[in-house]
Amino acid sequence: MKNDSYPTSALANYTKRILVLFAHPVPQQSEVNIFLFEDAQQLPNVTAVDVYAEYPDFNINVIKEQERLVNHDVIIFQYPLYWYSTPSILKEYQDLVLEYGFAYGKGGTALKDKLFFCAISAGGKEEAYQTDGFNHFTIRQLLQPLEQMASITNMTYLAPFALFGSRSASREDRISTHREKWTTLLNALATEHINLDRAKNIENLADLTISGANE
Repeated sequence: MKNDSYPTSALANYTKRILVLFAHPVPQQSEVNIFLFEDAQQLPNVTAVDVYAEYPDFNINVIKEQERLVNHDVIIFQYPLYWYSTPSILKEYQDLVLEYGFAYGKGGTALKDKLFFCAISAGGKEEAYQTDGFNHFTIRQLLQPLEQMASITNMTYLAPFALFGSRSASREDRISTHREKWTTLLNALATEHINLDRAKNIENLADLTISGANE
């Protein structure tokens, strides 16, 4: 959504349209994601959608969502990690919206060359998400089904933007820094001030060094 507080001259630098699909089953209990969602709502060239709020009965409007996807250049699934996967409505979204002939298969090129990544929070510490850690897999490994979805739909898959140890992030005063990194990343994507090769191969987009995004 366009933010009218930005001057027209500044908006001219924003060339990529970003869609944030926010999914949190209990947003009133969110300690991190709700703030990222609200920050995204304030940025030019960003459409931020609360999927649970829009479809409380899971009756997803397929045509409307396909139009949203077509009309944006960057697609982001934003959610807390639930049992090593997305909240259920994002699975429903994929099952219904990413149809054969639209997103993949014969004639299914609507998402070709769009950027896709996940913005997630995980309750466990980063060391727990290692092959020798408590969860036995890295975040990138756990997100491989979504990486394969992006591949099948011909999107460019970027590393996740992840916050670990989310349960203690507020107490440890880490949320404000994470929010700053988030808005910097979104601005960099919108203005194409980002090294896509690095963004594809880094473990965590939150660790990506970005310069010039807000110039």
